[in-house]
Amino acid sequence: MSVEPQTRRLTAIDIGSRKGGTPIVSLTSYHAHTATIMDPYVDFILVGDSLGMVMHGLESTVPVTLDMMILQGLAVMRGSKRALVVVDMPFGSYEESPAAAFRSAARIMKETGCGAVKMEGGVHMAETVRFLTQRGIPVMGHIGLTPQSINTMGGFKVQGKTEASIAAVMADAKAIADAGAFAIVVEGVIEPVARDITRAVAVPTIGIGASPDCDGQILVLEDMLGLSPRVPKFVKKFGNLGGLIGEAISAYADEVKARTFPSPENVYKVKAAATTEPGSTPKA
Repeated sequence: MSVEPQTRRLTAIDIGSRKGGTPIVSLTSYHAHTATIMDPYVDFILVGDSLGMVMHGLESTVPVTLDMMILQGLAVMRGSKRALVVVDMPFGSYEESPAAAFRSAARIMKETGCGAVKMEGGVHMAETVRFLTQRGIPVMGHIGLTPQSINTMGGFKVQGKTEASIAAVMADAKAIADAGAFAIVVEGVIEPVARDITRAVAVPTIGIGASPDCDGQILVLEDMLGLSPRVPKFVKKFGNLGGLIGEAISAYADEVKARTFPSPENVYKVKAAATTEPGSTPKA
């Protein structure tokens, strides 16, 4: 009996080794079925806390809970076989202390089986990143525009526009890389600065609204597929599924109203009962 070889899932070490090499491809996913579709094409799947806005219609990522992240992380793990799965640590699950962060991260990894966690923050989170990585938890950093901090940032604002902002975001990148993060998401940072960050740190940078010179790129799946009503400037729509889905639902509604759906091939029919002549033996 032949046995199909098992697909090896990529690890944080695999992604970390890609600095300066073939660009790293990534998308977000919150469902088993979308994870299955993208799995052959991406290097890592991010179960982002953006699910709060994309799936639940929240105004920001701040209300997202640890339980929400674990539930969707499990779904993505079930749907994928090859890509590294990284799960976001939501607001309030890691900022209090390195020990609190470890408890949250350990729970995510134990309950989902994912290969890494991601946390936002720069210099002020370096101690926590170091604490987690020294205890066996791979950490992906996230600097620049950090959505969990919009209440202190004053909104979703692009970073790196002033000398002070440039110095701060560069310091954040270096601190997180030095603390042991295997990769860093660089979000909403103007192109020259994002490029300089990529050259300044020894770990891969993953751009989103940053620079084509980053070591990889990530987008929210629903944004790039044309499912989101409003998207940031940095998003390119690679599809228009929103329009296609609307057309399909409209066609369905028309057929239901016209009673042309379900048609005969879409319903179950009673099968004719087998009959036998008196005194004959039924056929097997």
